[in-house]
Amino acid sequence: MPKRKVIHREKPKEKFSYDPKKVLSKLEEYGRSVLEAIKSGKNPYFDIPMRGLNNVYFDEKSRLIKMGDKLSRRYFLNVAHARKFMQTLLIMAYVKRLVSEGKHASLREAYYANKHTIPGTRENTFEDQRESDPIIEDLERMLGVLREEMHITADRRGYIYGDIVIRDGEDEFNASKLGSGGWAVPGTVEHIQFPEINVDYALVVETAAMADRLIEEKFPKKENALIIATQGQASRGVRRLIHRLHYEEGLPIIVFTDGDPYGWYIYSTIKQGSINLAYLSDKLATPEARFVGMTMDDIKRYGLENVTEKLKGIPPNKKGGPTGDYKRILEEMEYPWFQNREWQRQLKLALKWGVRIEQQALANKSLEFVAKEYLPEKINSGDLLP
Repeated sequence: MPKRKVIHREKPKEKFSYDPKKVLSKLEEYGRSVLEAIKSGKNPYFDIPMRGLNNVYFDEKSRLIKMGDKLSRRYFLNVAHARKFMQTLLIMAYVKRLVSEGKHASLREAYYANKHTIPGTRENTFEDQRESDPIIEDLERMLGVLREEMHITADRRGYIYGDIVIRDGEDEFNASKLGSGGWAVPGTVEHIQFPEINVDYALVVETAAMADRLIEEKFPKKENALIIATQGQASRGVRRLIHRLHYEEGLPIIVFTDGDPYGWYIYSTIKQGSINLAYLSDKLATPEARFVGMTMDDIKRYGLENVTEKLKGIPPNKKGGPTGDYKRILEEMEYPWFQNREWQRQLKLALKWGVRIEQQALANKSLEFVAKEYLPEKINSGDLLP
């Protein structure tokens, strides 16, 4: 094993401070503009940044997927717009009440709280949550804030384990003293504080099974690491937590996923953001994150040829191809942030060999191999992909 490379925590780049007064101020500003338009006999409207691929671009300087400047205008006195205009005002008023009272609501609760029949009609304000969720996303883009800052949360997913002290309201605890299950990341992490951090870096792990394995092998203690289990695609709460730990606390971020197009996409969203949430990349993405594995090189380096899985779908050189995993890899090869020699080589090898490799395949060596050899060897030698 190579000599241990000391991983230094970086100097914090920012300090986050959530101010509910700013959210309320923005809401009141929109409310006043609508009222003034009505008083002056004008048609009230909202300008909403457009969602979708045609209003998204990759910013080379910040290395983030960002939203463009295209807007759609939503009028009150327009038959095609009136319903959504009304729904927008309803949700804005609801958010104002939540923030003012210091209460939080789930996406589902926000839907039911604002669903009712309009007096004198048979029309409901909302027929389905598929109507209210997009309105909340519209507000995020209009106000330039996270929905969590509007006190609207989603289901929680993911957990952390390691020597880090967390202050959550009146509670303060160490995430390594809560049993092997660690601390479940809540839907919103805006109010969380970190009084004490005694780790060198955060290791973001795709599967809960692998995170559990590392905890059982005492990897966090031996390697002075914080484990962040995403349990699949990282939730907004987990991505925001990763962002805050890096930019506010200076923790280096290392990502460990399966060696397949889905795992690589998980890394991509943590690092650069996503098209759907391009308007939140500067609050959710962490461009300085590095990738430890699994890689195609790992297959031969560690003798894992017999425990690979075939890529799903039809290869590009076969009739009807490319489909499935092959199509996804070709798409990822076109991502601007994968336009470097290291990643292009990995993706081309996956296509050439037609295989993928899961984290759990390392158990073929031994249960302890991933914690005692694989990760320490690669991380301590700096064998990481950009």
